[in-house]
Amino acid sequence: MTAKKIKTDIVIIGASASGLMCAIEAGRRGRKVIVLDHANKAGKKILMSGGGRCNFTNMDIDADNFISHNPHFCKSALSRYTQWDFIAMVNEHHIPYHERDLGKLFCENSAKDILKMLLDECSRSGVEIRLNCDITNVDKDNTDEFGIESTAGSFLARSLVIASGGLSIPRMCASPLGYKIAEQFGHHIWPTRPGLVPLTLQPEDKDKLEQLSGVSVKSDVSNEHKKEDHINFNENILFTHRGLSGPAILQISSYWHAGEYIDIDLAPDSDIAGLLTARRDQQPNLKLKTVLAEVLPKRLLPALLGDQIIDTTLQNLSANRIREIASQIQQWRIRPNGTEGYRTAEVTLGGVDCDELSSRTMASKKVDGLYFIGEVVDVTGWLGGYNFQWAWSSGWCAGQVV
Repeated sequence: MTAKKIKTDIVIIGASASGLMCAIEAGRRGRKVIVLDHANKAGKKILMSGGGRCNFTNMDIDADNFISHNPHFCKSALSRYTQWDFIAMVNEHHIPYHERDLGKLFCENSAKDILKMLLDECSRSGVEIRLNCDITNVDKDNTDEFGIESTAGSFLARSLVIASGGLSIPRMCASPLGYKIAEQFGHHIWPTRPGLVPLTLQPEDKDKLEQLSGVSVKSDVSNEHKKEDHINFNENILFTHRGLSGPAILQISSYWHAGEYIDIDLAPDSDIAGLLTARRDQQPNLKLKTVLAEVLPKRLLPALLGDQIIDTTLQNLSANRIREIASQIQQWRIRPNGTEGYRTAEVTLGGVDCDELSSRTMASKKVDGLYFIGEVVDVTGWLGGYNFQWAWSSGWCAGQVV
């Protein structure tokens, strides 16, 4: 005997940041909402984000902080539900938070506070969440209802919201389900790749630099694409056993493509040539490594310049040699071998083509009642709370109309 289908107004696939926000807003409008997720816990990426403290938004949100084949698409959602709107919700729930560098807002205590807030709001709005639920089939019948088959039952819904996220961090139950459903209903998917991800090095560079694992240095990082836009990322880079990481590297990774170089100024707040020239005139017997250690980690010097040159006294350095040394430090060019992949990527670039969605409601232009929100859409934010804000904003917009 066939099990009876459960009728509801809305099924949301994905108990993600965007999915929970959409569920809250739709529930507040009196809609019957069921959220389905194949994980054993809602909001897993929320819990692990920001080192467990959840960088839930940023004080300075702008469309320029997002990457998409349609750079204007995100503007409507971000302006209709802003960072200030989400901060107001956080304040209503008396969640303590603090601001870090570059406007990043983090929970004072734990990311669990943000998830509890969302789940409490879902409960207040009458939202039902079913976990450990694998989706086995999705279709749309002649009555304009979506049929959703799952291991937690069969559902019929007038609206279907895809909030299943991307491919990043597989251990957090990442899944390609959202892309498959989009393709099934005729949507174009921009090719996906890891974003906000550490970069690996060519073998010869890895051999030379892996000894620096653990060294962090404030840098200015760019590549060919960002130079065209006159945008550099001025934050720390971190040397690892596998290559390069740290905030500036994660940021540039979203713009980097295989085969390209990245350019790194390892002393963006200094004039290395001017410093060495002045010291050569004042203290000619000083060794190069002594002066450079004032602005760079000591461990970095031999790997970058070589043992022989750093032991040279300043008086033995010509003007041309000083310029060459300054260039090695402030115009360091390196060609990564690749990325660490989805295993450590924080986000997925690419996804459902924005041109086929309403920027106001996130509704499909191809299929009535179908919506895509959050990471599954071809909108990717910078590091620093931008991707969470996209989740809140896109989820809120869909929640107003589903």
